[in-house]
Amino acid sequence: MKKRVVVLGSSGSIGKNTVRVLERLSDIFETVGLAVNNSVEVLAEQAVKLNCKNLAVADASAYGKLKSLAPAGCQCSCGESALVEMAGRSDVDIVVCAIVGTGGLLPVLAALRANKRVALASKEVMVMAGDLVNAELDAGHGEIIPVDSEHSAIFQCLDGCERDSVNKLIITASGGAFRDWKAEDLIKATWRDALKHPVWSMGSKITIDSATLMNKALEIVEAGRLFRMDADKIDVIIHPQSLIHSMVEFTDGSVMAQLSKPDMRFAIQYAMTYPQRVDGGLEKLDFRTLGKLEFAEVDRKKYPSVAMAYAALRAGGTLPAVMNAANEVAVDAFCREEINLPQIWACVSEVMQSHNVQRLDCLETAVNADAEARLRAAEYIKKLI
Repeated sequence: MKKRVVVLGSSGSIGKNTVRVLERLSDIFETVGLAVNNSVEVLAEQAVKLNCKNLAVADASAYGKLKSLAPAGCQCSCGESALVEMAGRSDVDIVVCAIVGTGGLLPVLAALRANKRVALASKEVMVMAGDLVNAELDAGHGEIIPVDSEHSAIFQCLDGCERDSVNKLIITASGGAFRDWKAEDLIKATWRDALKHPVWSMGSKITIDSATLMNKALEIVEAGRLFRMDADKIDVIIHPQSLIHSMVEFTDGSVMAQLSKPDMRFAIQYAMTYPQRVDGGLEKLDFRTLGKLEFAEVDRKKYPSVAMAYAALRAGGTLPAVMNAANEVAVDAFCREEINLPQIWACVSEVMQSHNVQRLDCLETAVNADAEARLRAAEYIKKLI
């Protein structure tokens, strides 16, 4: 029997790659639902490719256009509630959450409460409300398989291992667009420069976060919450080739690494087929032509986002949500050329330092912290303009 899949955020980079996986593996997966924010043209094309009959747009203003473009026989819906409803459908086995930002939180919680597998690409979900997500998992509701290449690698290395045998999680980083830039030159960097990632082809927000290493900061927090690891057991190292996606060091000194070509379809496919592995037609590594594998320490003065991540993870509660929200506001301002790149870090640091950390006891607390951080970040940026 085919596994029935919903893809939330199907028009983004991860979403489009998920559609490619579903096309290739149509003998084992059936696409039950697709949802986007407002990219209705892409959504309509995907519905035809995957013969999907349930479509949703988060942006209600795009609903009319979706209705006009949707293939005959499709059921269309709109608004955040439509995504939540789609995630919790009784005829769904797997929910792929590839929504950019914090918009995936409510659908993920709905999917877990309905005992679905969540293939999670939206790292902001665990950063903003990891404690709430883990509470659902601890209650026996659903499961999460990570789709980020780094967290997928850790998940694979940990499979079948006792957690008390783990000494350290080692997250690899390509170094992003400014890997070879001098720190003093970053003030001149533009958003166009930030989008020139040396290895990965991703959406603009995550590519800019990779350039500031804020993406790695979010991954540090996500790893802590996904794998229930203290900050002291999580490390980051620069690996320019992006072939080793992460490693786990065990108490006996052994290190296990997961390698593959830098193609997100590996992690997406594994999250959906786990615990089985299938041939999805992806390019395999040829160690005879691989060349060298390089590693380097992260320059934490050049990239202050790494220190922010450890501070957020150690403090816990609402501080990770505040870090993420302030960063989103600052990145938007950088893309509008209102602030320079180092001011992204300055903004996030200022908002984090001014925040009164609260215990994450309910969804309202997370939402309020997020909103407060966005307001404070916007006020800080106004002073810079």
